Amino acid sequence: MRRLGSVQQKIPCVFLTEVRNEPSRKRDCQQFQVVATENVHPAALQSDVHCAVATEKIDGTCCYVTTYRGEPCLWARLDRKPTKQADKRFKKYQYSQKTCKDKDFREVPESWIAAHRVQHENGQPVPDEHGHIPGWVPVDQTNKQYCWHASVVNYDAGVALVLKTHEEDEGLLEIVSVPLADLMEQTLELIGTNINGNPYGLGSKKHPVHVLVPHGVLRIRNPPPVEFQQLYSWFQECQEGRVEGIVWHCDDGTLVKIHRHHLGLKWPVGDPFLNTRPVVIHVDETPDPDASEKDLFKSFSSINGKLFSCIRDIPFEP
Repeated sequence: MRRLGSVQQKIPCVFLTEVRNEPSRKRDCQQFQVVATENVHPAALQSDVHCAVATEKIDGTCCYVTTYRGEPCLWARLDRKPTKQADKRFKKYQYSQKTCKDKDFREVPESWIAAHRVQHENGQPVPDEHGHIPGWVPVDQTNKQYCWHASVVNYDAGVALVLKTHEEDEGLLEIVSVPLADLMEQTLELIGTNINGNPYGLGSKKHPVHVLVPHGVLRIRNPPPVEFQQLYSWFQECQEGRVEGIVWHCDDGTLVKIHRHHLGLKWPVGDPFLNTRPVVIHVDETPDPDASEKDLFKSFSSINGKLFSCIRDIPFEP
């Protein structure tokens, strides 16, 4: 099974889109929404999207594994955004390479790096069409801002908590402890209690639970054709369609997506497809004797080998 595409940039919609002056279904404060037309994007056609691998789009926050100070490290998504003054100029005139100046952007940590394929001019990264520069910052376990990211990695042991499809049964999920070295140059989605409203119902306020999901790991077994009405019906009528969206991984590396909101459909839904699949725990780490009862490696190790009806039903309470 080939490793699927790394998510470094914003993924475009598989259809051409248009902006409508009506309140967004995705963002409460946004007074417009981007919706799909019925025309497949020419770039998707050029990349032969009809033969691409369709995977479930997971609702979380994007992460990346690469080296930091010579060791494998989890990195959190941190886009450099314009200052308020620069953002006003962007909306009024639109950015160009000539108007992009480093002082126009908010400060980021010195460890920040630009995402792959960000264009540079005169040694400076160039913003995308939204005026942002996609990038990453290493997850430091002492930084409270990224405490949920830090909860899924153990740098001393060099491992991460990962949710993926079981190698011998694609209908079965498993939560495993994976060496960070095995995840090098991959992107993953962090999901859990304190991420994006927790649409999958993981953990609780008393015992927060988070895991990493490698991009492309959840294949859609019976994907609909890339056609507007058939996709709309699939999301509405099929159990497997109770997902945030689809990401297609084309053979040339191109990624395209469809989100339920592109079709005017609600997300989250009450019973997402991810919660219809059984899950087995394979985490056998020797816990730190001084670790908190809320330490995820300790919690998962205590139920190692057990099978549950779905990730939402794992008894995480100590």
